Amino acid sequence: MRITVLAVPECPHAPLALERVSTALAGRSAQVELVEVHEQEQAAARGMTGSPTILLDGVDPFAPADAVPGVACRVYRGTDGTLAGAPSVAALREALDGANRPESAAPEPAAPESASPESASPDDCCDAEALDVVGRGGRGRRAPAERGLRAVHQAVLRHFAATGEAPGPESLEPAAAGAGRTAREVLADLAAEDFLTLDEAGTTRAAYPFSAVPTRHRVRIDGGAEEVWSMCAIDALGIPAMLDADVVISSTDPVTGEPVTVTTARGTTRWAPRDAVVFVGQRPGGGPAATACCDALNFFASAASARAWAEEHPEVPGRTVGQERAEEIGRQTFGPLLAP
Repeated sequence: MRITVLAVPECPHAPLALERVSTALAGRSAQVELVEVHEQEQAAARGMTGSPTILLDGVDPFAPADAVPGVACRVYRGTDGTLAGAPSVAALREALDGANRPESAAPEPAAPESASPESASPDDCCDAEALDVVGRGGRGRRAPAERGLRAVHQAVLRHFAATGEAPGPESLEPAAAGAGRTAREVLADLAAEDFLTLDEAGTTRAAYPFSAVPTRHRVRIDGGAEEVWSMCAIDALGIPAMLDADVVISSTDPVTGEPVTVTTARGTTRWAPRDAVVFVGQRPGGGPAATACCDALNFFASAASARAWAEEHPEVPGRTVGQERAEEIGRQTFGPLLAP
């Protein structure tokens, strides 16, 4: 058997996919390879529907019928509803057993445990996303138009951008009414699909890239909120593209406490310190991006500081990315969110 893991360069989920493939094989003979995919055309030619995609003899056993080729970050949903950057070992074993079974003896196919590519962030996220970096089978963090999800989601994001605070459900009723629903119904759906998170009272606690509570990452928006909090470094870097506005991002290095500032002005971006980087990671085990990766996507004053943090947190797989790549992940993840 030939097992191919297709992934974009520096995909934070690729090592996890390879590890789970190896565990699922349990000594069975197979040729396993990791292939980097750089462009949309390559993804279409190879059958990649998000990074990472796992092919068994050229077939993706986890792709739903409506999957489309893309270089988005791909996240898999397990039977218990948790999200992870690769199918579970149990799901892989089931897929391997099905691939090895003679066609004449094969039963009706059942949906694999992790058959739904919910797909990051950069981040999501968390892009890494981390990551829902672009994610959700190419949709990124852009909510679908059906059921009023996009209208309400965009209303939430615009309120955060203008005020720095989460809107109450009552202010979202006009947006939800267009779909014949209540705001609380739509918010619950958005939370279930991890476009935002709610507290016990049903109030929005976070709507990526924004947080309703203080975080390490503070953003000042030109023409908008004087102060808004972002969920992570990638989220903060996505705000100027999403709003088409200049911003000043103020954060701190988790290791040294040194300030890190990113300033955008008329299409140019300035980082201080000049050697600042971003660590992109995601905690294994799945779950909402807010808990799986947001605290693992941080600004660091230097690559050495990022390495030190990674060594102190071996439980968080990920890697350091440079300024250009971090900005790109932010743009890809959050740039389309407010488009009609």
